[in-house]
Amino acid sequence: MTPAVTLLEKHKHAYELLSFSHDPQADNYGQEVVAKLSLDCESVFKTLVLKTANNDYVVAITTVNRTVDTKALAKLVGCKKVAMASASEVERITGYVLGGVSPFAQKKRLPTFVYQSAQHQSRIYVSAGKRGVELAIAPDVLAQLLPVKFGAF
Repeated sequence: MTPAVTLLEKHKHAYELLSFSHDPQADNYGQEVVAKLSLDCESVFKTLVLKTANNDYVVAITTVNRTVDTKALAKLVGCKKVAMASASEVERITGYVLGGVSPFAQKKRLPTFVYQSAQHQSRIYVSAGKRGVELAIAPDVLAQLLPVKFGAF
């Protein structure tokens, strides 16, 4: 179905696929997921791409109700500053469109930082790589398939 689902299948990781009718007029993809799938916003995670002061890129995965603390993330990354990447940069680097960026099977494997609350949940929801399609996974699947570091940011 999507590269993310193919990767999970290849490595035989358990997941559940959830889908909903995406509204093209939606301006907050994460909140749309919460509302349409009746999920807790603390368990739905968004995948963001940020650019460092050194022109490198990192992925930040955090709950849809949070804003990334860029100073705290920069400290975790080990650089002076990070800022959100542009939509065109995100699409070029990940191979996914905004609102459908999955942490899995991106074009480039980037250092990935996951907000620490994910570790305390039995199941989290992340994009399957297409708007309107989510993956329910155990958070340790992220650590098994990606170069992740959990932290507060």
